Amino acid sequence: MKSISGQVIWITGASSGIGEALAYELSNMGNTLILSARNEERLKQVRSHCSNPAKVHIIPMDLGNFDLMPAVVSRAIDATGHIDILLNNAGISQRSLIADTQFEVYKKLIDINYLGTIALTKAVLPHFTSRQKGHFVTITSLMGRFGSPLRSGYCGAKHGLHGFFDVLRMEHEKDNLRVTLVCPGFVKTNVAFNALTADGSPQNVNDHATNKGMDVQLFAKKLINAVAKKKFEVYIGRKEISGIYLKRFFPKWLHYVVLRSEVV
Repeated sequence: MKSISGQVIWITGASSGIGEALAYELSNMGNTLILSARNEERLKQVRSHCSNPAKVHIIPMDLGNFDLMPAVVSRAIDATGHIDILLNNAGISQRSLIADTQFEVYKKLIDINYLGTIALTKAVLPHFTSRQKGHFVTITSLMGRFGSPLRSGYCGAKHGLHGFFDVLRMEHEKDNLRVTLVCPGFVKTNVAFNALTADGSPQNVNDHATNKGMDVQLFAKKLINAVAKKKFEVYIGRKEISGIYLKRFFPKWLHYVVLRSEVV
């Protein structure tokens, strides 16, 4: 697998799960990191476990505070001088039926997973274009390519990210900017544990399918390999990846496969 070294990499959602695993892998490779999430104390713990904590900068951030994104970006640039890669990882999942889900839950899913990611990306964009260099890496989901019960708002937000970043890649190819969309399948993290239920409260239990998912450190290595290769889009998981191809060629078949699959 390919590695990445000597880069300044900003990871959102770095306090746990995929973001935390990426921090350890990328620190081992000799990169300078900016770690962001809402929980500053947890970010400090992640930094302390990195191989070179002196090259890890902490910038707490809430993606829901759209108007603060330009100031947060200025702080990041002041800390490191520049940014080479923005790794959009922060987000929240969902486990609730459409008929039961309160509208405010959908609003939160869109605000965090879609609009917050766009707000940060747009705030970083002038820095990348001025340098004529930069790489946006956005972690979406296989649910950004096809749907699954109990995840309607999550799927909607992740589908939206694909549309936005595909266009960003087209519009800024002339500026030598790169965009990689990463679609995880089931990965062994707390994403399901923290998923929003119908009233907005967390599920507080992990899905069986998530518990059986890919090891998060292996996932991080595969993601880094895809970024190093500057791939447009990559699907990382196990047999659930087949849903991508069923959706493309046999959408009705996918419908019945998903309904009969273990998705929670």
